[in-house]
Amino acid sequence: MGQHPAVLAAMHGAIDAVGAGSGGTRNISGTTVYHKELEAELADLHGAESALLFTSAYNANDGTLSTLRILFPGLIIYSDALNHASMIEGVRRYGGEKRIFRHNDVAHLRELLAADDPAAPKLIAFESVYSMDGDFGPIAQICDLADEFGALTYLDEVHAVGMYGKRGGGVSERDNLQHRIDIFNGTLGKAFGVHGGYVAGSAKMMDAVRSYAPGFIFSTSLPPAVVAGALAAVRHLKQDEDIRALHQERASVLKTRLKMLGLPVIDHGSHIVPVIVGDPKHTKMMSDMLLEQYGIYVQPINFPTVPRGTERLRFTPSPVHGPKEMDALVRALDALWSHCALNRAELAG
Repeated sequence: MGQHPAVLAAMHGAIDAVGAGSGGTRNISGTTVYHKELEAELADLHGAESALLFTSAYNANDGTLSTLRILFPGLIIYSDALNHASMIEGVRRYGGEKRIFRHNDVAHLRELLAADDPAAPKLIAFESVYSMDGDFGPIAQICDLADEFGALTYLDEVHAVGMYGKRGGGVSERDNLQHRIDIFNGTLGKAFGVHGGYVAGSAKMMDAVRSYAPGFIFSTSLPPAVVAGALAAVRHLKQDEDIRALHQERASVLKTRLKMLGLPVIDHGSHIVPVIVGDPKHTKMMSDMLLEQYGIYVQPINFPTVPRGTERLRFTPSPVHGPKEMDALVRALDALWSHCALNRAELAG
């Protein structure tokens, strides 16, 4: 979407109409019609009453989670062990009681919830798609626990907005669970192709965050041209189900072809395609060689982002990666895997 004609035209139009900068912070002079329209579109995307723009999804997570102590005195936050660094930082700066449950371990989460004071306010923070392994959070099961123990739900949909659901609302929309989420977090980068982040939820919750989160209050707002581009991207992807289907197809094809080569692919059914190399030097070397020798850019993921021994190349094929690009990548990986003398899985049949 960062190259889409509708996005580029919207950005050019906003620059011509109002110039480059936003004019200040949101609560003073940095709110334009573009900001208000985008927040309305994002609220609608998630079936929420309201949304609030931040300069990044990191700042949205950090700013919102760290502010909850003011809004809910005595709040206990239950955070998945593999939550994004922005959520970890927000929970850390929150400074109140926190519990870390083992990744996607609903039984462990239940134990932690049951051990705490039933009268204490509670919030469960988790993700819909975890970016390193590409696995899905058990949204329905976590919502069931939230209902049982009277907890709020905070769902990071950064790796899913635009890509999942009938209108791109994320995994919670795909699974008809949006009505069970209290606060959504999302990005205007990644699928939407521009820049910025947001949270969405009830009107009262968003107004409270707007009024108390320092990262929102004291940050210059997103430039109108950026907001206009994101607005065009969100509106387009709400209508374009075909591109989401093509996106999933491209990821599925790549995983199948890499498995046929015996490469160790992690496949949880999402669009993220991690290939385990298992050695930091080889991971970096293969990433460099893919770029220098084949003109292919792929991210090397090493410790501390992932545990030692699970270093990987992480592929995220897009709808514009067609058969030509797929063939080039598969041939390059096949050659480099042999060059580095890395192990392959035994092929069935």
